[in-house]
Order: sequence, then structure tokens, then C-alpha cells
Amino acid sequence: MASTTIKAYGATASTEALKPLDIQRRAVGADDVKIDITYCGVCHSDIHTVRNDWKGSTYPVVPGHEIIGRVVEVGNGVNTYKVGDLVGVGCMVDSCQTCSSCEQDLEQFCEKGATFTYNSPNKHMEGTQTYGGYSTAVVVDEKFVLSIPENLDEAATAPLLCAGVTTWSPLSHWKVKKGDKVGVIGLGGLGHMGVKFANALGAHVVMITTSPEKGKDAKRLGAHEVLVSKDQDDMKKHQGSFDFILNTIPVGHEMDPYLGLLKIDATMVLVGAVEPLKPFHGGSVIMGRKRIAGSLIGGIKETQEMLDFCGEHNITSDIELIDMQDINTAYERVTSNDVKYRFVIDMKSLK
Repeated sequence: MASTTIKAYGATASTEALKPLDIQRRAVGADDVKIDITYCGVCHSDIHTVRNDWKGSTYPVVPGHEIIGRVVEVGNGVNTYKVGDLVGVGCMVDSCQTCSSCEQDLEQFCEKGATFTYNSPNKHMEGTQTYGGYSTAVVVDEKFVLSIPENLDEAATAPLLCAGVTTWSPLSHWKVKKGDKVGVIGLGGLGHMGVKFANALGAHVVMITTSPEKGKDAKRLGAHEVLVSKDQDDMKKHQGSFDFILNTIPVGHEMDPYLGLLKIDATMVLVGAVEPLKPFHGGSVIMGRKRIAGSLIGGIKETQEMLDFCGEHNITSDIELIDMQDINTAYERVTSNDVKYRFVIDMKSLK
């Protein structure tokens, strides 16, 4: 298949900084949409992949799976989108479409393996891999393109395509509703979206944090209360009172203190720590029939539902806009927790 050379930023080794690269994008096929990328969010997964923290990186790596842009070309079989539409691409660009997971709109759990937006084998260009949104354009099958509500700020919408759906999916799946008491552990890129969503769903939202100084910002974002987990008296006051807890802590941590906050039959869902957790006491879940669960992004249908909800409620991420040339500094700031709450790249700086 014919291809086009475009500008990008990527890494050629785990120990190297990101730098300008030229990459190939496939020609637009019958079912494809070509997108001129205007903004791309910066996810911690980008950093893990660039630095090979998960031991699965193939170089060069061009990260970016929070992509916003305008349609500039469509294949002759495309009916959903037209030139000029505001669209997005999230964490996946393909799946088998035939397994039981895909048939349930759970492409992220594709039994044959989803094709992720970067660092996955590229079935359209044999011998290559997918490259992400740190680039000027992308070509994607229309089934994996998302419609972006025009009323939302484009740049601030980008993180919804990963951080947004990662927190929306468990709130939706476990049917969080008006009047529920919902805890969100950790006020970062994921946590701040969890607070916004839970508030918009009508829940009583409690921000659970180790940092008292984050309380003011948590309430600005929609939290009704702040629980400082280091305050034993405060933790005792909230024992056995939560209907649902969204745990966004990105590293291994003690589970028992948080499990004690759950009601009987309540659930804590992990979305942050993709690594071993510290051992917890079996009694923490046995006494109360409590559940620990996990959740991974969301399928395409669910992601679109989340975007439509954001359009109705005017929900976006809190961001800091950067130029592409500042990406290496941004990576250092992310790993130092020095961002409120997501970086987004203005792709004009690459063009």
C-alpha cells in the first residue's frame, strides 16, 4: 500500500530523549479517515512506553493516544464522517471485530489482541508498527474514530480519550448514581476526571488524598468533602460508608485502609497501579463481602457515550498547553507530579 511521509516526535531508544522523526502513514483506504491532528494529550503510559518500563517497547516509539483533529480525507466506504468534522482517536485503532469481547463493544479486551494506537503491529503496513499522535496526521479505520462535541474546548478534550474514559468506564459499569457516596483516591490526571464525572452523575463525592493542601482544588473540581487518609480519626469517621471507591493511585500501595471505607457489598476499582500491590488482609474483603476490581479504558461505544455526556455537561480536563518541542521537559514534570492535571501538545508547533 502506498504511504505518505509526515513529521513526528518519538524516541529511538529507552534512554534517549524524544526528537523529530519522519514516519510513514498509509494511504487512505475505503474504510479509513485521515485526520489532521490539532492537539494530542500526554499520558503517563506514553512515558512508560518510551522508557520501556513495561518491557514491551519496539523502537522507534511515537507515543500519543489522546488525539483531537479535523477530518481531511475519507475513503469511499466511509459514511459516518466527512471532511471538516471534529474527531478524536483514543487508545485503540483496530481489533478483530469478531470475538465475543468485540461483539460486546469491549474492543479493549479483544481476545486476539487490540491494536493500540502506538507500539502495536500495524496490519496495514507489514513489518511496521503503529505510531501515535505526536505527529501531524493519522489514518484510522472509521470504526475507531470518535465524534467530538463541537461545544467543548478542543485542547482540553484530548485527555478525555484516555484519562476520561479510564475513569468514566468503572463509574458507568458499576452504575454509580445520584445519592451514592463515591470516593476518589488520588488527585491527579485520572483522579481529577473521576471527581468531575462522579459529581455530574449526582454522587456525593469525597476526595481521598494524603495531601491536605489538595483539598481546595478538589472542591473546585466538584468534591463535596476531602478525606485525608493519613488522619486516622477522619478515616475512622468514614469507615464502612462508601458505595464505591475509584482508586487512581499509580503505584503499589497499602489496600487495607481503603477497603475499610467500603460498605457491605461495595466495590473498589483499580485504574492506576499496573504493578504489584502490597499484600492485604483477607478479612478486609471477607468481612463485608467487599470487592476489589480493575478496569481498562473503555470500548469505542462507551468512549463515545462518555464524550456525549461531556458535551451535555460541558466537562473537559484541566490542562496545560505545551509546544511539541517542550515534550521532554513535560515528561520530567509528569514524573515529578508537577502538572495540573494533564499536558496537551499544540500540534501547530510541529507543523
